[in-house]
Amino acid sequence: MLNMVGVPASHTGWTFITSHARVLAVIADNPNVRIRDIAARCRLTERAVARIISDLEQDGYLSRTREGRTNTYRVEPDKVLRHPAEAGLSVASLLSLLVRDEGERFGKPVTQ
Repeated sequence: MLNMVGVPASHTGWTFITSHARVLAVIADNPNVRIRDIAARCRLTERAVARIISDLEQDGYLSRTREGRTNTYRVEPDKVLRHPAEAGLSVASLLSLLVRDEGERFGKPVTQ
């Protein structure tokens, strides 16, 4: 099996992070990323990534603008997570665990 640079090897069994969170983190890391690249990075099919993006858009966690053949995504950092166990936690809180320098992506200075 061909291993692309920056793409983790296959994994079996359970994981801590959902596919939705992985897709959101990849988009937060690169707002102009292609579905094909998200799929490779998250080890999902392009169809699954498109469905996840649709879910995230429908519930207001991200939006996209299309310019020609390119999508540019915008993650909504202040949107509150869905599960009652995470009541009060925002997307930015989640991404702080998954993405480096997330504050800069949302136009806010990173505090230490």
